[in-house]
Amino acid sequence: MFDLQHHMTAFGPLAILLGAAFEGQTVVIGGGVMARQHLISPAMAVGAAALGSGVIDYLLFVLGRSFRHTRFVRKAAARPAFDRALVLIERHPTGFILIFRFLYGLRAAGPVAMGVSKVGHGHFALLNAVAAGVWAGVFVSLGYIFGPTVMTLLAGVMDHAAPIAIAVAVTALAAGLGFWRWRVWTAQERPAP
Repeated sequence: MFDLQHHMTAFGPLAILLGAAFEGQTVVIGGGVMARQHLISPAMAVGAAALGSGVIDYLLFVLGRSFRHTRFVRKAAARPAFDRALVLIERHPTGFILIFRFLYGLRAAGPVAMGVSKVGHGHFALLNAVAAGVWAGVFVSLGYIFGPTVMTLLAGVMDHAAPIAIAVAVTALAAGLGFWRWRVWTAQERPAP
């Protein structure tokens, strides 16, 4: 028998770790909701989120440092966020390392830009670990604090999931048929070459 709570308890920390590494805040907030539901401990949620975020950012830093002439780094450097990150790094390297996770659009470009800059490995690694812990604590806390509200909203959505799904399916079907009919009609109206 499928026991959702058992699987969330067993695999929740891994999901939070991977979510923090590749997706970001939403999964970490979900970790806080899980902690509020007593599926995992708050410390486990914060630790998994900090580890996932810290490791991926350090790997991106190393990529920027070691492979700065590769296509991946050049592609990242072509983004406007990369230039903004470099300007901030030159002015305030320590502050940037501590806050880039909280700045929209700099999550992936920030560590790569730091790797290209003159920030040292040890300096980045230490501040990255501190910043990952603070970031994880903030977003797990948000999920923990607002967990009851989130669960109430999810319960309300699930109560109405079937009618909403049917309405979306009927609307999509009607739109698809309308589009198909419009294409047939415009094809018939075109003059023959």
